[in-house]
Amino acid sequence: MTAPRHMTHSTQPPGAHEADPDETSDPIEDYTATLTATLRGPSRLKSRMIEEIRDGLTDTAAAYTGEGVPYPDAVHSAIQEFGTADELAPNCQRELTLAQARHTGRVAALTVPFLATCWFLTWTSGPDGGWPLRLLAVHLGCVATAAALLATVALTATGPLARRLPTPRRLPLAVAWTGTAAGVAMGIGALALLTAAAPAANWPMMAVAGGLTAVSHAGVTSAARACRHCARA
Repeated sequence: MTAPRHMTHSTQPPGAHEADPDETSDPIEDYTATLTATLRGPSRLKSRMIEEIRDGLTDTAAAYTGEGVPYPDAVHSAIQEFGTADELAPNCQRELTLAQARHTGRVAALTVPFLATCWFLTWTSGPDGGWPLRLLAVHLGCVATAAALLATVALTATGPLARRLPTPRRLPLAVAWTGTAAGVAMGIGALALLTAAAPAANWPMMAVAGGLTAVSHAGVTSAARACRHCARA
């Protein structure tokens, strides 16, 4: 004989109960976790932005609970004021993308002194040993410098000038590919200089030139890659 439904014994220990998803999940933390997973950009700025949003939501929800509103309803009202994570993400991403574009432009612009040093060392080391490779490095250095100058223009356009004029939507992606072009040119140039250093009479200067170019290549390439990811987010 089957026992009545209300007499069926449960295997759950006495006093235990099923966890309520609302009790184990904080809507504010879910909100910020969604933004964290969605946004791409400089880590420090992104962390500061997420923290400010979290604090803002917490303070707004606390103001509602101070007026006697239940916490779930208070959080819901706070999120309505801020906008959903999907609604807020585009503006946050735009700010992060511009910041990354400025960083990429700054890194590219700062490589110009290194490249100028490389040219000087290349030209003053004499025509002996590996001259075609050194000539190739000089031409590649010119390409990288042109890209760095374009990055400097972009840096200006996303700086104080952006407060008066709207920033072109595709400018960050243009900065990313400009930085990529500079990085590729510097990478090949570094390889050419280091190869030419072996037969050169004044090889230490050539090795230093190649090393400086390699350092510049690493910095610009990394920044440009991050900028591309931001621009496509």
